[in-house]
Amino acid sequence: MGTAIVGTAGATLPGHVPGLRAVCTAVWALSLVLLAVLLAARSLHWLHHRDQARAHLLDPAAAPFYGCLSMALLAVGGGALTLGRDWIGTPAAVAVDTVLFTAGTVVGLAAAVAVPYLMAVRHRIEPGSAGPVWLLPLVAPMVSAAVGPLLVPHLPPGQPRETLLLACVAMFGVSLFATLMTLPVIFGRLLTGGPLPLALTPSLFLVLGPLGQSTTAVGKFADVAPGIVAAPYAEGFAVFAVLYGVPVMGFALMWLALAAAHVVRARRAGMRFSMTWWSFTFPVGTCVTGAGALARETGLVVYDGLTVALYVLLVAAWAVAAVQTARGLLSGALLAGPRPAPGAPRPVTARTT
Repeated sequence: MGTAIVGTAGATLPGHVPGLRAVCTAVWALSLVLLAVLLAARSLHWLHHRDQARAHLLDPAAAPFYGCLSMALLAVGGGALTLGRDWIGTPAAVAVDTVLFTAGTVVGLAAAVAVPYLMAVRHRIEPGSAGPVWLLPLVAPMVSAAVGPLLVPHLPPGQPRETLLLACVAMFGVSLFATLMTLPVIFGRLLTGGPLPLALTPSLFLVLGPLGQSTTAVGKFADVAPGIVAAPYAEGFAVFAVLYGVPVMGFALMWLALAAAHVVRARRAGMRFSMTWWSFTFPVGTCVTGAGALARETGLVVYDGLTVALYVLLVAAWAVAAVQTARGLLSGALLAGPRPAPGAPRPVTARTT
């Protein structure tokens, strides 16, 4: 999803840059290939190491990442209609997005319920252990809310279109209120418990996800509502897109500055590359699309400038994360297991079937 957002966010940039759309489409195609490879690998893991896969659900540190599966499906599916149709045609793009949107939404809604349930009844959550990773399963329905409107014009006129649009609005509410309940816990932990561990510091950028994605979602509602819902409600969506999006984007920029300050501090303290650096990509990308939505709704040049500035940050973050990931895979560093502490007994291992 961190790769897909580079392509789809690039499609929202103001003006026309020759060749940019072709490059963005190629990036989306890369994300589609990566998704296929990772889905195959994950399926094999569930097939041959089912006990370990189930254990991840019972691990409070790993379970929230099931939200990423949903967001990956949705991000790549949305890119099919935004960019992929240039290469594969609109009918094929609609088919790809329909499949991925449906699967991603089902997984996302299941994760939004199952992960908090497991955290409450099965996981042992230590006091003060709250972190931005908790948002991952909660943001997934918001991604569905932002991607779903792309499919609305391709449904039969009448109730099918209105039903999908209002379903997206409902998923917007699911994610928004769950996020509003969780953010104070995360912010309180940050203020009272001190900085996050160095390796987890980039995860502070995950907070940008629900902020940017919700701003994107309300902009999409305003785009497709005319002709789908009655006139007063269509106008209301346009008003809501501005009245909601402007303050939320303001808070997103404040959090971006706060998270960046923590990352600079952690880097100076010796923070090294880890897969948490991918937190710099998708959340920032949602802010790009959110700023682009505000630019369309308000017509203000300042939001065009903000969209471009955030996109430059996104591309730089993606390039660093991609290069470091490739280097870690080639060297084997990312695939190696954790090293035991000096003098610690070697763990007993067993092969799973």
